[in-house]
Amino acid sequence: MSLNPNTMNSLCLLRLSAIGDVCHAVAMVQAIQRQYPELKITWVIGKLEYQLLKHLPHIEFVIFDKSQGWRSYFNLRKTLKGRHFDVLLHMQVALRATLASLAISAKTRIGFDRARAKEGQWLVTNQRVEPLTKPHVLEGFMGFAKAIGVKDLTPQWHIPVPIADTEFAQTQIKDNEKVLIICAAASKAERNWLPERYAAVASHAISKGFRVILCGGPTALEKNLAEQILQACPSKIDNLVGKTSLTQLLALLKRASLVLAPDTGPAHMAVTQGTPVIGLYAHSNPGRTGPYLSQQYVVSVYDEVIASQQRGEVKWGTRAKGHDLMKLISFESVKKKFDKVIEDYSLLLNK
Repeated sequence: MSLNPNTMNSLCLLRLSAIGDVCHAVAMVQAIQRQYPELKITWVIGKLEYQLLKHLPHIEFVIFDKSQGWRSYFNLRKTLKGRHFDVLLHMQVALRATLASLAISAKTRIGFDRARAKEGQWLVTNQRVEPLTKPHVLEGFMGFAKAIGVKDLTPQWHIPVPIADTEFAQTQIKDNEKVLIICAAASKAERNWLPERYAAVASHAISKGFRVILCGGPTALEKNLAEQILQACPSKIDNLVGKTSLTQLLALLKRASLVLAPDTGPAHMAVTQGTPVIGLYAHSNPGRTGPYLSQQYVVSVYDEVIASQQRGEVKWGTRAKGHDLMKLISFESVKKKFDKVIEDYSLLLNK
């Protein structure tokens, strides 16, 4: 490797989105910080994702607001004008990230290996991470830390939350209270489970002594799904959808006993807080994008769906296609997994 990690003074990380991915990236960044505590780190990040991570210590954030269109690239160039980094970690394979990287001056520019360097990323980098056959996204990110000499790649997270947000979560979830948080909505409606089945799991949880809280963002999709779940459930569910900031949600996920979610950012937020997650997967391979520390609690029909759609060897990361795939996940399979979590975490859930 031409880069001498011991001579690094500055590092720029380019990872704009999404919430789940930046949660994985935090573990990578903090692994770097453990080994190189004096290294100056600048993170080029999306506007929404910044709201979750803005309190991370010893990191300078530069916001890339894609809603500004072409102006976002000019603004990034203006912000970084005259600055030169020892190394760039180019961690996003999207055309907008490839274009954004042109505003970042760095001698060593590390990207994904050729098999994963899509959207022209390989054109704007001069070094590559070690190729991996079937990595989880987090493991793929850790390859960047390894590329600059980091030895301890054990994922750890410390995402600070303002005291006011912690106090908010404490008012919502009392000490020793058993709580299931359902983050029901993904960014695409086709990845959402059926509202009546969410409601059935909520009723089962309540019968086991749990309180159930719906959480999520302020979009119409999320609010409408929450209303459908409430209407389908005969038992009381508390609805906080659209009523929390990202850091308030993070604080709630930390205090929850467990989380139920499809392939969506809050599932990975919960992982950073050490809270078990029941992940629901049909379109994407949970081996690649599932909740990293809760893989044993994933309920997935991905393998059977992808086998029905493709013959022969399936490329890692291939998405299954269809608008009704989540219907294949039964209530009984999720109920069984819920009961398994209770059994495994019996001491935790009765703390």
